[in-house]
Amino acid sequence: MVDWAEARARMVSEQLERRGVRDPRVLEAMGSVPRHLFVPSERQANAYDDRALPIGDGQTISQPYMVAIMTEALAIAPGAHVLEIGTGSGYQAAILAVLAHDVITIERRRGLAEAAGRRLVSLGFTNVTVVVADGSGGYPEGAPYDGVMATAGAPRVPASLRAQLADGARLVVPVGSAFHQDLVVIERRGETFVESRGEGCVFVPLVGREGWPEAP
Repeated sequence: MVDWAEARARMVSEQLERRGVRDPRVLEAMGSVPRHLFVPSERQANAYDDRALPIGDGQTISQPYMVAIMTEALAIAPGAHVLEIGTGSGYQAAILAVLAHDVITIERRRGLAEAAGRRLVSLGFTNVTVVVADGSGGYPEGAPYDGVMATAGAPRVPASLRAQLADGARLVVPVGSAFHQDLVVIERRGETFVESRGEGCVFVPLVGREGWPEAP
């Protein structure tokens, strides 16, 4: 029988701490959320591997290291109101929910959204709201946000996501081609937006009116 707590601890020490993730709150969250419950049953044995895994419908659960560095870059305070674009399995939303006061997460695929919502509720994440919608334009009904994260690659930084940031908040989004992106971090300082670029990555495309067009 797999010792899942040991698997999580090994993931944190070998994949995260060893590669430079330092925020103790992020490390604690990654060590507490049962990642194996966010992947299909046939993939559970690989849940804590250092790689992304398919979750169905052409989507993936991100590599643990990528989840950690994006979360660390967002710099979430305990009372934060956070928006996530691309719910997928719900794993990233769960990590954010441990750190923030509340999370709104948007998924355009209804089947994934509904499954993630049930999973999050069953695990006690009552501070997450799952919305079925085109997330490329954000969710203005809940703005402004203390942090916005997109877990899909965009051709450019969506203007709506940037506009929905509270003063002092950050947006983390992969930007580039459909095959390779760089993590872009944007911090709002009044009406000024300060941008920096981080690690290279590969995410599924952000599809929608401010992302990639839907395939015909």
